[in-house]
Amino acid sequence: MIDIKEIEVPDEKSSICNGVLRALPSWFGIESAIVNYVNDIQPMPFYSAFDNEEPVGFVAIKKHNNDTAEVYVMGILREYHRKGIGKKLIALCEDYCDKNKITFLTVKTLDESRASKSYKKTRMFYLSVGFKPLEVFPLLWDESNPCLFMAKSISM
Repeated sequence: MIDIKEIEVPDEKSSICNGVLRALPSWFGIESAIVNYVNDIQPMPFYSAFDNEEPVGFVAIKKHNNDTAEVYVMGILREYHRKGIGKKLIALCEDYCDKNKITFLTVKTLDESRASKSYKKTRMFYLSVGFKPLEVFPLLWDESNPCLFMAKSISM
């Protein structure tokens, strides 16, 4: 059975993030990005999915301002994909936004102009939970990783 819990201890957040991201090299293969995520998420709201006591996925939320929060980083172990965990984690992000009177939830992901089977699935997931593509930033991360900026409105 999968349980989802809010994690408040910064080192526990980092440990979960590190373990899950390193198990997903098709999505998170850049060492410096992993290290940045592991450090950056410590002060953020953070939810993790557990199978018994083992973390199998997580999401970290970055609040940008009074109107906007971001799915800063989310990862779910491959063997747990398509089991509803991602939808539950996004629902928690939406609840966070609703409780904090935040109007928009955003996410950045790899644009389709760079072929990737893994990220095609990621984009399809975000579309399925209501995100809409807004703009491509070809150089936000670097030339070989064009960023697709997506958002959804949170009903209050």
